[in-house]
Amino acid sequence: MDMKLKPFDFAQAAARAGMPQVAERVRQSTAAGAAEGASFHTSFSQALRSVSATQLQASQQQQQVQLGNPSVSLEETMVSMQKAQIGFQATLHVRNKLVQAYTDIMNMQV
Repeated sequence: MDMKLKPFDFAQAAARAGMPQVAERVRQSTAAGAAEGASFHTSFSQALRSVSATQLQASQQQQQVQLGNPSVSLEETMVSMQKAQIGFQATLHVRNKLVQAYTDIMNMQV
């Protein structure tokens, strides 16, 4: 049995899901990635760095609130903490999907 897989089009899927802004960002990043020769590794490591920076910023804001810094508001701190948590959860889901895909591929009979 000959089985051919088509590449998944994230931009088209986002457009079908009613998220035109996301679809446009995916198209732009894909065009930029093709121009730069970006790979999955570089894209994923850039996303991890972004999540890490968000977590660091939230931690610093939390520390400033605890020290009583009047220039840092509690609301900003809570929002940045939620952003960091959502980013971490998304990263965790991507990691779990990658591990599951790897496991599925390794369990395939040839």
